[in-house]
Amino acid sequence: MPTIPTEPIGSIPRPEYLIRAQEDFAAGRIGESELEALTDVATRDTIRELEATGSPVISDGEQRKYHNFATYAVDGLPNLVNDGFRLQFTDHDRIWPRLLAGPFRYRRTADGFLALARRHARMPVKQAVISPSAVSLFYPAEPLPDYPRERFIEDLLDEHEREVRACLAQGAHCVQIDFTEGRLACRLDPTGLLLRGWVTLNNLALRRFGLAPGEAIFIDDRAENVAAAQANGFVGHHFASAGVLAAELVRLGLLS
Repeated sequence: MPTIPTEPIGSIPRPEYLIRAQEDFAAGRIGESELEALTDVATRDTIRELEATGSPVISDGEQRKYHNFATYAVDGLPNLVNDGFRLQFTDHDRIWPRLLAGPFRYRRTADGFLALARRHARMPVKQAVISPSAVSLFYPAEPLPDYPRERFIEDLLDEHEREVRACLAQGAHCVQIDFTEGRLACRLDPTGLLLRGWVTLNNLALRRFGLAPGEAIFIDDRAENVAAAQANGFVGHHFASAGVLAAELVRLGLLS
């Protein structure tokens, strides 16, 4: 029976000493150099532990995205305030920033995290970046004067493309686009229109790399999510068992 290639998704819980250091840094009790030294230790240890699992591809566990896995690129920008969209997870909420004015630009990109991680790695390293659909939630419900949503979306796609290309140039084995908000779309909007809108936006980003939705497979254990992906041109697979999925991947030529 063929095996299904697996690898870490990305996030690994931060050690207690790093959580305390990040709190101390936010409160002004330690400096940036001390925080960076402890973050580097956590990154090194995470990489060593992931390499010990035998996974052919590893990540840095997102140890450096301590502000927020979705807002690392914009943290500290003066044209954003932290009172925007509330994204509800199972046991906590995330408050998205709200854009006050254009233009929209990233302050940092994930290739910087990748460069630091690769110093410690012996295995190929992949890099996670946030999806355009998640970042699109930064734009407020009411249109901004002199900066319409359409122009924001173009700027957002430009920044996303720049980040992905920078990660590939930095030697990423692959770039993982985090679409974590996708699984909540049907809960927020049972009609599926919200999910379709997010998938459409992410497809616009994929097209900048010469990828069409039909060249990608969407796998999920919720039938409504698979149906929405198929409606947007993806090959969809409703997960029921590893064996059935493996057979489908063989049929599609993705496994031998």
